[in-house]
Amino acid sequence: MSDDEIFAAAYREHYWAVSRYVARRLDGRTSEVEEVVAEVFTVAWRRRADLPAAPLPWLYGVARNCLANAVRGQGRRRRLVHRLGNDHTAHRRHLVAGPGTETPGDWVHEALARLAPADQEVLRLTAWEELGVDEVAVALGCGRRAAAMRLHRARRRLRAEIDRLCPAPADAHASKDHGHD
Repeated sequence: MSDDEIFAAAYREHYWAVSRYVARRLDGRTSEVEEVVAEVFTVAWRRRADLPAAPLPWLYGVARNCLANAVRGQGRRRRLVHRLGNDHTAHRRHLVAGPGTETPGDWVHEALARLAPADQEVLRLTAWEELGVDEVAVALGCGRRAAAMRLHRARRRLRAEIDRLCPAPADAHASKDHGHD
């Protein structure tokens, strides 16, 4: 198969997976998602000779870089708008929801949002993209052992944040203290 055919097959097979990957990280902002996905496949086209046999983790790595560029661009635009005095978000009122309005899993997303971006990404790659440690290593551009350690540490930090947000009942702490984990 030629490089062009390999690229075309990767595009057909993985376009929607890459789109979902990007959309979840941009909270579904459609126009931005389309721009980032287009950039991912533009990079893949330019580097089509480098596409590995299993391209999806590699494409996720490219998407991570494209997302980082997009986020930096958004930050620059936001700072510019703020300097110009047209920051409409500063004038909006934020409503605080009551305790009965929480949707299931909100606290998990809140705990995840409190983590460093690198921790969030390794957890999302395993949970959302369902990648194994070897594939996470490819997506992050690191070795397998480093990926496994990053995942382990990120899970530990997430558990600590969840415990902060949703403390366990007193009897659960007592059983932990006595080694009944």
